[in-house]
Amino acid sequence: MQFPEVTISVLGYIGPGAGFAFLGSFLILVAAFFLVLLAIISWPFRLLASAIFRPKRKREKTTTRRVIVLGLDGLDPRRCTRMMDADVLPNFAKLRENGSFHPLGTTCPPISPVAWSSFITGVNPGKHRIFDFLNRDLNSYFPELSSTRVETGTKSRKTVISLLRKSKPFWHVLAEYGIFSSILRVPITYPPEDFRGVCLAGMCVPDLRGSQGTFSRFSTDNPAETELTGGDTHHITFHDQCAHATLTGPPAPSGGSDDYFKAPVSIRLRGEGSLAVIKVSGRSIPLKKETYSEWVRIRFRIGLWKKVHGICRFRWSGNEKAFQLYVTPVHIDPERPALPISHPAYFSIYLAKLIGSYATLGLAEDTWARNEGVIDDEGFLEQAYAIHEEREQMFFESVKRTRKGVCACVFDAPDRIQHMFLQTAHDSEGSADAGQAKKYEEIIDQMYVRMDQLVGRLSRLMRKNDVLFVISDHGFSTFRRGVNLNAWMKENGFLQTRADSEEAQYLQGIAWEDTKAYTFGLSGVYLNRSGREKNGIVKKEDVDTLKAELTNKFEAMVDDQTGEKPIRQVYDTAKTYHGPYQGEGPDLIIGYADGYRASWEAAVGRADGPVFSDNLKAWRGDHCVDPEIVPGILFVNRQVKSGEELKLMDMGPTILNLFGIPTPKYMDGKAIQLEQIP
Repeated sequence: MQFPEVTISVLGYIGPGAGFAFLGSFLILVAAFFLVLLAIISWPFRLLASAIFRPKRKREKTTTRRVIVLGLDGLDPRRCTRMMDADVLPNFAKLRENGSFHPLGTTCPPISPVAWSSFITGVNPGKHRIFDFLNRDLNSYFPELSSTRVETGTKSRKTVISLLRKSKPFWHVLAEYGIFSSILRVPITYPPEDFRGVCLAGMCVPDLRGSQGTFSRFSTDNPAETELTGGDTHHITFHDQCAHATLTGPPAPSGGSDDYFKAPVSIRLRGEGSLAVIKVSGRSIPLKKETYSEWVRIRFRIGLWKKVHGICRFRWSGNEKAFQLYVTPVHIDPERPALPISHPAYFSIYLAKLIGSYATLGLAEDTWARNEGVIDDEGFLEQAYAIHEEREQMFFESVKRTRKGVCACVFDAPDRIQHMFLQTAHDSEGSADAGQAKKYEEIIDQMYVRMDQLVGRLSRLMRKNDVLFVISDHGFSTFRRGVNLNAWMKENGFLQTRADSEEAQYLQGIAWEDTKAYTFGLSGVYLNRSGREKNGIVKKEDVDTLKAELTNKFEAMVDDQTGEKPIRQVYDTAKTYHGPYQGEGPDLIIGYADGYRASWEAAVGRADGPVFSDNLKAWRGDHCVDPEIVPGILFVNRQVKSGEELKLMDMGPTILNLFGIPTPKYMDGKAIQLEQIP
């Protein structure tokens, strides 16, 4: 049975659907049958296999036995330094004192899928081909997910999901030398690749709908008044304190935009409105007000004998007259995966048996539900830290079982929490929001303290010949004002729209025959090139002149309301990138100034409205700015001997070097020289 690609959701960590292809239920049953056996023998078997199967290539002998990489997405070196100096982060400070601490150069642009792809491969975007969350179809100009492609055969009805990230991950190189790796939730690893190790995929794993995360809201409100971005709203009515609804699951094979398999849900209020009982898939879940349920398994019947399983969590508020039930996106059930989210396929099942159900969606923390006010600050933080705790459990289990080789895990909570709460007291000084800003600063500081505790717990597990890296892919800045460069280019004659489609999203309202340049996504500006885009008009000999003109005018822009320059620097990708895919990305990368970012309208390819606008969403912090503003962090439990600038793409070569493996010629990064322990 084939399942079509799902309609695009709005960007902002919400991108095009990743498509869906279910594993056969027989395979799931077989995997489940052998699960207990695998849980007992998998890790010893790995060690035995390492002894039996000789590596393809020989390496130099080194003293390094184990490398642990703790990825803390978005942790900022400036805040780390300030809090270490204030004696608030003792474990980070100890790493700095006994080892090393440095800013870590990020990528251009400093966007998570781009940056982590460079970490994985050791190359620039011109070689790994990830330039943003989204790419654009050169024929239709319609955006598509940059990391994954879904292709459905018309005859075999088989759906193939392909990873679009190019170049070879460093752990594949390690495997060629016989070194085993455990890779947990590193972004841009979906679909998981075959290699000598285990992997639980991270960013871009879809939900059960095939989207990048679509929540559900069941409410007594009028649905016409509650249109949501990133989620669905469903009107319900209570009769005798009971209401009925359906929860949307995977897309049906008919392919209609609203054609999905669904599961019935009933809601009953009890105890004078202080308790709700959610009944779904044969289970009754008692749920207190403003409290999350545990992960609940949902069954979607897709045929007479077939069922697909997902998991979600419920949280309700209000009363019978003003009721709201929030349901997280329906995640792929790791214990009964409807598609492969790990390598080997049973690895996700093994982890679920080990620690219980856990979030599998690539972008699991529901930032859009918070943006839309469906959950409040407390609800978002509770969700983010619950996911963080799941990640800690699987990570520490993996660290204990990785006696030699590499164990790498990326934690997303620092990034998501700073996106939602980075509103400094300075930004709101003297305003009515000053108290809230102080509260939000405390929330972020508490998150850094929690990451420090994680580092302390991990440091206690390090042995003499272990190397510990704590890294982030970028830092953070505030997001106060949005910039719509499409609107600016329209005002200045570089872009034209059709009169009947001025408010159209995803570039669908643009008159291409009269348009020289356009933007969508979070940082890139594209020229409408003749011979590249279907309706391109910019000739090859005019490209450099147009780039120079746009660069000069972008860098001279002034926000009339603030008097600030919103753009710090414009990067020509012909000079910034190199490699076989250099020409597939944006022609220019916009390095926004602190406090500015592409507006929400520009991010989805709209050209209407003002050039500058206040950011009014709960999404208060960002990092889609000039990469020089937001470097990442590097802590290591050894002294760094190199005095050169350290970059995120240096991590792969460095880890290879620690195991006596030369840096492959295709890699752009260089091995960071560390002091050896005798």
